[in-house]
Amino acid sequence: MRPIICIKHAILVVLIGLFGITSVLAADIQVITSGAFAEALKALVPEYEKQSPNKVIISYGSSMGAAPDSIPSRLARNEQFDVLILAGPALEGFIKSGAVQPGSRVDLVASVIGAAVKAGAPKPDISTVPALKQALLNAKSVAYSASASGTYLSTELFPKLGIAEQMNKTAKKIYSERIGTVVARGDAELGFQQVSELIPIPGIDFIGEIPPEVQQTVLFSAGITNNVANLNASRELIAFLASPKAAPTIQKAGLKPMLPALPW
Repeated sequence: MRPIICIKHAILVVLIGLFGITSVLAADIQVITSGAFAEALKALVPEYEKQSPNKVIISYGSSMGAAPDSIPSRLARNEQFDVLILAGPALEGFIKSGAVQPGSRVDLVASVIGAAVKAGAPKPDISTVPALKQALLNAKSVAYSASASGTYLSTELFPKLGIAEQMNKTAKKIYSERIGTVVARGDAELGFQQVSELIPIPGIDFIGEIPPEVQQTVLFSAGITNNVANLNASRELIAFLASPKAAPTIQKAGLKPMLPALPW
């Protein structure tokens, strides 16, 4: 029987040589991303899959908050992911809790906050801090996200501008929906979110970033979970997302690529 086994082994080696060993090593990579990096990731995955046998399966959720589809809620339900991409401070929380491997964080992009109105509506001036304050006070309704940018607006920016009390009456936190979508259908006169989350939405006019003096720049970072199914494939994907090859697509999505050194 031994010669038969050897022949079978030889045939297997030949088949691997003909069809490529990569098919044997292909992996599915489960990735969940928050909104700021969502459009960039959707555009980058086909590029990655052209050069790799691996397949990327994308899920979406906000960086923070208790909405059912937020990343914290989904992890609390023990949903399985290999890679998380979300606001850096939120990722640090998952590293501290043990959900994400220490030393796996890679800062992919820097993101800033912008504003939008419904397409065709008058565009308020938000180019200076006084102008932004007046635009907020003049708006009959303001929408902001339940994630990183909205938390900054409601807990830091509004109080800093001295308009927290007024904003409690006219501003609304939006869960599980893009701010641009809310503005486009007329449910808010003025909307604020990460620039990369606003610009892809049809039916709105992007009016610009908030002034540098009150801007919040947030790093959005990738990390590998502690129950990763394929560590090497996950590292390979993150390396691609952090590479110069991915930078033009990231910039087109309204984000600044960080081009970091990898920790492994």
